[in-house]
Amino acid sequence: MRLGLLLILGIAAVSAQIDQIDGQRIAAYVKFLSSDLLEGRAPGTRGGQIAEEYLAAQFALAGLTPLGKAGTWFQRVPLVSVAVDGTPRLSFARGGRSVPLRWSDEITGKPYSQSPVTRIDAEAVFAGYGITAPEFNWDNYKNFDVRGKAVVLFTGEPDSEDPQFFGGKALTYYGRWTYKYEEATRRGAVAVLIIHTTPTASYGWNVVQGFGRAEPQAQRQSGEAALDFGGWISAEAAERAFGRKIDDLLAMAQDRSSEPLPLGLRLQGEIRLQLKPIVTSNIVGLVRGRDPELAREAVIFTAHWDHLGVGEPVQGDAIYNGALDNATGTAVLLEMAKAWASLEPRPKRSAVFAAVTAEEAGLLGSQYCAQHPPSPGMKLVANLNVDMLYPYGRNTEIVVNGAERTALWQAVQSLASRFELSILPDPRPEAGSYYRSDHFSFAQAGIPAFSVGMGRSFAGKPAASERVRTFLEQDYHQPGDQWRDDFDFSGIELTARYVFALGLEISSQGVGSSGGRIP
Repeated sequence: MRLGLLLILGIAAVSAQIDQIDGQRIAAYVKFLSSDLLEGRAPGTRGGQIAEEYLAAQFALAGLTPLGKAGTWFQRVPLVSVAVDGTPRLSFARGGRSVPLRWSDEITGKPYSQSPVTRIDAEAVFAGYGITAPEFNWDNYKNFDVRGKAVVLFTGEPDSEDPQFFGGKALTYYGRWTYKYEEATRRGAVAVLIIHTTPTASYGWNVVQGFGRAEPQAQRQSGEAALDFGGWISAEAAERAFGRKIDDLLAMAQDRSSEPLPLGLRLQGEIRLQLKPIVTSNIVGLVRGRDPELAREAVIFTAHWDHLGVGEPVQGDAIYNGALDNATGTAVLLEMAKAWASLEPRPKRSAVFAAVTAEEAGLLGSQYCAQHPPSPGMKLVANLNVDMLYPYGRNTEIVVNGAERTALWQAVQSLASRFELSILPDPRPEAGSYYRSDHFSFAQAGIPAFSVGMGRSFAGKPAASERVRTFLEQDYHQPGDQWRDDFDFSGIELTARYVFALGLEISSQGVGSSGGRIP
């Protein structure tokens, strides 16, 4: 494998430098970042600030050049903490009859208008999947004006086995709840209420309940349109309020010819918020390339450092440590930065390393970084993102969802073969994982981008696949995602070396000049 790398990269020192990427150092980073001391690394909290200072110190020790504000490591990201104050009162009204909805058990969500008090009284209209996709001759809003209305819809998209129609089984961006909010906002709706089913959402109501807790939002600009309420309603509550079977509504959503349906109800209620500005940052550093001209181009490596902070206790533990999600990716970012900064000679192109904030709130840190490049005169030629790796042994597979959309695909495949790694297709294409990690922010900005993850097969450790399944079902976004002394970082080390080598290939050869079609 090392000989193959020498042949493909043609730099005698590179193989030794790749070998310096050390799983034990990565483990040490993970252990600290996921410790209780950091209290779950929520942006704007004491634990989040400790994480930011730690990452800045590690970049400085590695020898990077700071790219933040005024010569610091910190690219400030303007956010607002939005927390529901008390228990909101929401109901559906028909004539003189009211159907109250139990907060958290039957309905959850929050305003996005960032007003201390939001009052809602809007006609409810069912709009299928809430999609307008001219290329597929699909419009759930046709012949109807939803300005001032509350749009009720399903997440997901029309069923398809045809890759040319909404991506077949693979979810496109049209299926993401974020798109539903964006499209309804563009059309002037005041609220969106998503009917929850586990098949359409790809997760249970217990996950949805977490959407109602305090979270960062991008700071609204004066005059900027925003929903008064964006939330979810349980299928049982929807049937009770609407007087219609969920299966009938789903069938209507599948019908291309169906038009928006007034439900004869008004969504009414009041929500009070606690609002406060959040001070949080992307931590950004640079290793400048050796070529005077090509150094103006850069590969940007990213991983999100944030997690969910302190929340509802589970079996007495209220700290959501985020060991796998995403202390692992952040630790790999630190280790790659250290190795890159010590390369001699340095690659032709530059490398930017960005530990981004507020991914868990909707990719907010990476969106800001993509829209406000930390080095404005530098062209970003590719983004390689690392998110949630499994410390269960030496992996035999990697997941690179979205790489096939870019000009990087050949290099991705070739290096995977040389590292003796199989490329695993997206194991859950219907969940739309391509749109749920920080690379997507850069892809939206036209930069070739994808995340590198690990598959579920591990050499000599058949039980490790079961550990992945258990983690995803029981510990993901729960306090159980925490450090364990029996973690094995050999696979994470291998994955880090692969990402590092891929970055070197791009930097040296200039592979990857085109992005990909987002949906």
